[in-house]
Amino acid sequence: MVKEKPDLSFWQIWNMCFGFLGIQFGFALQNANVSRIFQTLGAEMDTIPLLWIAGPVTGLIVQPIVGHFSDKTWTRLGRRRPYFLYGALVTSLALIAMPNSSVLWFAAGMLWIMDAAINVSMEPFRAFVGDNLPKRQQPKGYAMQSFFIGIGAVVASMLPWILAQWGVSNEAPAGQIPDTVKYAFYFGAVVLFLAVGWTVLRSREYSPEQLAAFEAESGGVREPAEPRTATAYRRGALAWLAPGLLATVAIYALGLDKQLYILSIAITLFGLAQFLVGARRQAGKNDGGFVTVMDDLFAMPTAMKQLAVVQFFSWFALFAMWIYTTAAVTSVHFGSSDPSSAAYNEGANWVGVLFAAYNGFSALAALVIPVMVKRFGLRLAHLFNLGLGAAGLASFLVIQDPKLLLLSMVGVGFAWASILSLPYAMLAGCLPAAKMGVYMGIFNFFIVIPQLLAASVLGLMLRLGFDNQPIYALAIGAVSLVLSGLAALRVRQNGAALAQSPSAS
Repeated sequence: MVKEKPDLSFWQIWNMCFGFLGIQFGFALQNANVSRIFQTLGAEMDTIPLLWIAGPVTGLIVQPIVGHFSDKTWTRLGRRRPYFLYGALVTSLALIAMPNSSVLWFAAGMLWIMDAAINVSMEPFRAFVGDNLPKRQQPKGYAMQSFFIGIGAVVASMLPWILAQWGVSNEAPAGQIPDTVKYAFYFGAVVLFLAVGWTVLRSREYSPEQLAAFEAESGGVREPAEPRTATAYRRGALAWLAPGLLATVAIYALGLDKQLYILSIAITLFGLAQFLVGARRQAGKNDGGFVTVMDDLFAMPTAMKQLAVVQFFSWFALFAMWIYTTAAVTSVHFGSSDPSSAAYNEGANWVGVLFAAYNGFSALAALVIPVMVKRFGLRLAHLFNLGLGAAGLASFLVIQDPKLLLLSMVGVGFAWASILSLPYAMLAGCLPAAKMGVYMGIFNFFIVIPQLLAASVLGLMLRLGFDNQPIYALAIGAVSLVLSGLAALRVRQNGAALAQSPSAS
């Protein structure tokens, strides 16, 4: 009997990761252009974070559900590939519809649909690496995904700017989306579907029985003996429900910033979720995806809990950058906050170039980071890369020439490549094969939660402390990246994952 999964060739790993190029193509178009679309359709600056919460909320809900069901799926297309395919189809249709939005509510709805569909495709890709590769090759698989993320995002982020250079109109009447953005989204829909389709057609998967056999032969990963008790869930429910409800009432009664509702309602809903699971467990109903996901959340491996802190501060910084870079650069470096002006649209296109640049630098960083890890280890390498990212974001406050902001993107690119690979390399080998999908979905909680918090408090922080100047959101992001790097030093080093280098083959 084969005791472990056989190594895959370079081209086999290439094929199984190629779909991420398409997913990131759509994701990058969204990141670089959605704030622009919202402003064009009349959104005020302090409401943009509220509109952006579609992504985090859908990820919070969709990813663990998709992970749970994909763990239990086996069809003619395999285990994860059906989710790749159907998610890509819906995402492509949403990409075509969104730039044709004529009113703000329709654009916000399209963002919600697009994010849900992207998450259906994206979550199984992380589990796909764990399913198909032996532990020694998993870091290489995540590095390959990072490479395709960088390549896809470079082209996608630059598309409106490239189209403008080719003569496509970059201006439009007030309340209408320029043709550069429309055609970029149409092209992205085609690229996304074809790239994901390539992975679906050119990759194979192990059956659940084969994966169980591999894990049994290798000793596997021990799962907790007992699930969380009904009493523990009830206590947790009280601990979250009480402050969540009190905070919601206080926000209403005192007339506080409405964005704070995001935080108070999220706390309340988590308490309610624990109450419902506790009630089901008390009634002897221990099955169902909802109960399973909650049990797995509280039974996370120690390294995963420590990495949660690292992810929290990293993604708080990224969300601040994605929301506010367009407003910061157009107002500070191009001198306009009017979405219908030529200066604003020129600045918005330049933000697309900057986003393309950091993704391009991240693709190059993916080649350098394995050398850094081999020399300094995973934790110090991650700290160093996040420090480079912090310096890049902070430099927006002192650089005046927008062309020189390309230098800032070098640091951001290294941080982005590190965020997309090293936390997963630290986690490799800590997850049971039968729960790879659901745990990858739960790991996404620590990407989503900081984005919800950012959407809740960033606007208030800027208004109260920085005269509502969006450039200072990037400074806040810089501080958050430093905190993330310091938190990485606390991640346990006695796991197999931390002994591996992304250059391992």
